[in-house]
Amino acid sequence: MKVLIIKLGALGDVINSTSIIKQIMKHHTNDTVCLLTTPQFSELFSHFNNLRVFAFERKGTINKIKTIRWIRENKFDRLYDLQSNDRTGFFSALSGIPYRAGNHPRYPYNKHPSTSYKGECHSFERLNQIIESAGIPPAQALPYLPVPGKVTNNIASWLEKHGLEKDKFVLLHAGSSPKHLNKRWPHFEELALHLAKLFNVVWLGGKDDIALNKRLSESVGINSTNAFNILDLVALGKSARFAITNDSAPMHILSCSEIPVFGLFGPTYPRRTHALGQLENVISANKVMARNDNDFKPANIADISIDMVLDKLKSHQLI
Repeated sequence: MKVLIIKLGALGDVINSTSIIKQIMKHHTNDTVCLLTTPQFSELFSHFNNLRVFAFERKGTINKIKTIRWIRENKFDRLYDLQSNDRTGFFSALSGIPYRAGNHPRYPYNKHPSTSYKGECHSFERLNQIIESAGIPPAQALPYLPVPGKVTNNIASWLEKHGLEKDKFVLLHAGSSPKHLNKRWPHFEELALHLAKLFNVVWLGGKDDIALNKRLSESVGINSTNAFNILDLVALGKSARFAITNDSAPMHILSCSEIPVFGLFGPTYPRRTHALGQLENVISANKVMARNDNDFKPANIADISIDMVLDKLKSHQLI
């Protein structure tokens, strides 16, 4: 049997899908399993044993035609559309694949959850519902990004260069997209000064965090802005004691390291967007976590106090 999985993006959703993809592969151990994704994510899946990864650009009519042609030429027997948006629904409809599992209880999917999805639960929970509709047992809420030995060795060299020992440093990400500055907790510097009494502090971030991390690291800690790609960050996290982040891409990436990742939430709904397997580590500006979207009210992330964060760390016996 030839099996096709589709997962195009975005980064947090891709990471949330990794254990689902692993579960599909386990179910189809004796089959040929292929993944259709986009070029920016193909490297993430290149170290999944026995998974054949193919990448096509999303945009443009020509790329859309190329993708459909590739799907039809490969004559797959089963399709798991873990994206299930208008684009991949179109691919599914024209795929020629007889068995099509997806998110929506309508054409082109003939295997699907019984109810519509309006974002009322975490995306991982919904992906589990998709594979369960196809007779596959649910996956564990533990993201899976295997790291090659070369990456592990490079991180070991970086740690040695900076004099960092396993479990003796913590990772902090104080930034966010410039489009979502309301996700930035303003008390990271004060927190870092507290933590620096016990651990070395490493500031994480990308190009959007350059100025912020420069300022923070002048006060305390090591500035590692733009030092790591996604797999590097997973490998780095495996040696850290814990991480504290805003609701951001590093929050999801570090969840693959299997360390405690404390996500700070204010304007976004943590029950739906928390790092996979890290719900108990959410620190929210809302004193009571809403049970559903209708009950959730955005809050000012600045209302999370230093003591709230320190108390959470103490409750996990991390400080």
